[in-house]
Amino acid sequence: MISLELARRVVHEAGVLWQPAAGDRFVIDAELLTGQVFWVSDLTVEPQTFGEQTVLGFNGTTEWALDSVSLDKAVWLPREDQLRELLGDRLVSLALTPLGWEVTYAASDGSRHTVTESDVEDAYASALLSL
Repeated sequence: MISLELARRVVHEAGVLWQPAAGDRFVIDAELLTGQVFWVSDLTVEPQTFGEQTVLGFNGTTEWALDSVSLDKAVWLPREDQLRELLGDRLVSLALTPLGWEVTYAASDGSRHTVTESDVEDAYASALLSL
């Protein structure tokens, strides 16, 4: 799973906007809650829009009796497939090496670069942040 620090950087530095959908993972960005990973689901946690604001509604759960949490208090933890999609046609290859997961990507000038991380999602995120 992508590290919380890299997930924060993907949103803040790469400017990726999260449109919550079923299957997405997130944490609530509060000191005591960042260790608890939630999944958006049509049955328990679903995005709800009130005016201009999106909140994550907790439906019929016992999660601390939460009703909802605003999107700015949640940190999206993008999955491998979502990060791969964000890299798009810049992704050249993914390989498992003795040092970890190696992602090769093409920069805007056509040059190729490689990042290596122990986690595949971290490798994709690092490549995305390098663009």
